Amino acid sequence: MADYSADIQKYTSKVNKAAVESIVKFCGIALKGVDSQWVSVTDPTEVKRVVTGFCAKKLGLDARTAEAAIKAVGEKMKEDKTKHRVTVYYLVAEHTGTLAKLG
Repeated sequence: MADYSADIQKYTSKVNKAAVESIVKFCGIALKGVDSQWVSVTDPTEVKRVVTGFCAKKLGLDARTAEAAIKAVGEKMKEDKTKHRVTVYYLVAEHTGTLAKLG
């Protein structure tokens, strides 16, 4: 397994390893794809996929809250041209106070 925690630590001081493992398990095969391991926070189709997939199913967030969180995470990560799916999902959960639902 890749060290996703190192990437997450670029944006937050403390990393919940159980939450990271839960995200990795949720993503499954998507993390192996060349393109699917990344999230484009500026692509409406990709944002909708994250909102209806991870945010709704795993975190129980409504669309408005999820979209706002993705926007905030995109701002936080704006210097990084490639936004890893695990990092984005983790930061969305952290931003919305739903990390406990992951681990």
